[in-house]
Amino acid sequence: MRFTVSRVTVRKSTYRSIASLQRDTSRCRACVEAGYQIESLPVRAPFAGQQAYMFGQAPGIVEGQERLPWRGRAGQKLRRWLELDEEAFYSTFYCASVTRCYPGRMPSGRGDRAPTPREQDLCEFWRDWELELLRPRLIVTVGGLALRRMLGLTELTAAIGERFEREGVPVVPLPHPSGASSWPHAPGNRERLERALELVHAELAGLAARS
Repeated sequence: MRFTVSRVTVRKSTYRSIASLQRDTSRCRACVEAGYQIESLPVRAPFAGQQAYMFGQAPGIVEGQERLPWRGRAGQKLRRWLELDEEAFYSTFYCASVTRCYPGRMPSGRGDRAPTPREQDLCEFWRDWELELLRPRLIVTVGGLALRRMLGLTELTAAIGERFEREGVPVVPLPHPSGASSWPHAPGNRERLERALELVHAELAGLAARS
């Protein structure tokens, strides 16, 4: 299904509340207005006081249909990795992504289309304001694109199992949980993933202890 422009995207020069930001995010059509064929409306996670920020690549087809993040098989796998049920996962993480709409399938029909650099730039506005308003105490990136857009790092494997900081906030990278990814099966990568998950759990335990 293709969506046409139904309203002009609104981006204020300043935001004072996450509710106001989310209201404008949910109606964003910036990529459609720029000429891209986007196959969903924006996906967003309701704000409920989460202290951790999860940053993925782009919604999949299930997320685009439900307009909620991490609803498909990759999300189920991610929650298994983190040993969190749905309620705990969504109450722990404010979930966002490099781009907010399902970008559609590849022209070949094999896999989802990766958002173009221009689409990524158009969506960065929402991420920057989310970080400004939420002031998360932990950031978890999921996949290589999210890592690159958040920290500027291009080597995913070398980053998994390490802890970084962005403006004083701890950042722990994870690989993407896509079932099509062969990354977890490469030599040494399972151990890297386990170290990364231990870091995430340690940071979350620290947040809970300080709450």
